[in-house]
Amino acid sequence: MANHEIHLELLLGKQVLDSTGKAVGRIEEVRGEKQGSEWVVQEYLIGYPAILERLSAWTIALGILHLFGAQKIHSGYSIPWDKLDLTDPEKPRLLCNLDDLKTISEQEKTAEQQR
Repeated sequence: MANHEIHLELLLGKQVLDSTGKAVGRIEEVRGEKQGSEWVVQEYLIGYPAILERLSAWTIALGILHLFGAQKIHSGYSIPWDKLDLTDPEKPRLLCNLDDLKTISEQEKTAEQQR
């Protein structure tokens, strides 16, 4: 596969569509990893919790929401880099089912357990 460069700042806020064209959330955060002298995208985060993740306020905000009685909070999704079609960066599309994606809260629990 050829390397492609896309300006990440142009992806932020773009609506991600599933295979049927239904909107599943907006790209709010991108996680990458340094490989040699370059940064490589590992995953894209979509949904409202991804905004909190970008602001590094997920844990605090979740605690406050629970304090005020929120029972279930939409957790947003983590999309692996290879599960998002960016052929048209204006209209990113999932290459898998929404059910195949991890939620951000699942990912946070896994990260906490590994610490």
